[in-house]
Amino acid sequence: MPAADPRFNDFILLQAQNAGLFLGQLPNPVTGQTSVNLQAAKSVIDSLEMLETKTDGNLTAEEAKLLGAALANLRPLYEKVSDAS
Repeated sequence: MPAADPRFNDFILLQAQNAGLFLGQLPNPVTGQTSVNLQAAKSVIDSLEMLETKTDGNLTAEEAKLLGAALANLRPLYEKVSDAS
């Protein structure tokens, strides 16, 4: 059983937050405005998908669940925002 690493969860949450920012779901912390950057959002989602593939079988159940949930939330949101653009 792999050992838990709290940095992994923090990293996944940060990346999901970044994707939310790029998808216009969160205001820019500097400007307070929301904007959409589909290319940046897709890059974050692609990176999380790559991480999911490369770490398969090497995560704790909690880490795998968090990563899976982040992707399950981000993928349809990306599609929704992409379709609206």
